[in-house]
Amino acid sequence: MVFSSNPLALSVPEPAFESWLRDSGYLDILDHRTSSAADTSAATSISTVTPASGLFVSLFSHLATLISLFTLNPFSKLTADDFSGDTPSWSHSFFGFCGSYSFPSSPSQARLRVHENIKRYARNYAYLFIVFFACTLYKMPLALVGLISCLALWDFFKYFSDRWGLDEYPITRQCLLRLAQCATAVILVYSNVQLALFCALSVSYAGMIVHAAFRKLAPAKQPSVVRGR
Repeated sequence: MVFSSNPLALSVPEPAFESWLRDSGYLDILDHRTSSAADTSAATSISTVTPASGLFVSLFSHLATLISLFTLNPFSKLTADDFSGDTPSWSHSFFGFCGSYSFPSSPSQARLRVHENIKRYARNYAYLFIVFFACTLYKMPLALVGLISCLALWDFFKYFSDRWGLDEYPITRQCLLRLAQCATAVILVYSNVQLALFCALSVSYAGMIVHAAFRKLAPAKQPSVVRGR
């Protein structure tokens, strides 16, 4: 039996207690428990080997944790409801303080942080992707011109379709629609819009994974304010 300082953990199995912590919103406690268990296991393993071997084991453990970040599906627990709430504060909640970050002690803790932080900061990550995509378009003017041209093309198609009443001529409308789709594909490929989108996705995905894995689930401690009498 695993003993815990929390009396609830004494009456329920360990997996059930961790599930209750997750469902009840006590993610900071769950994050601390995962970190403590991993640190205890690592200390036990290192104490049985030489200092040089212990350093190698520690480096290998950190490397395995980093590799595990690229083998998980970070969006497995993400739902549409995660985008419907308010955007968490950028300063105090999303970025936090220096004590808000730590290296994940194990792949399980990294997986826990990634899944929960992506759910919590889904709107922040979405805004960051928009910013990265806008910066990429700024660095690639041809892609920006191509994207604007595609939007203008479909706006013209909708305008003339309503003006000429193309709904009454389905065959003609279908032919013009296919022609507009082909023109859009040519413009996107020629202007490298897909490359700009790929760059923005790559940078935002890497930043999201790193932030979600290193961002503690525990709330950052607010600095104490000393008031003079």
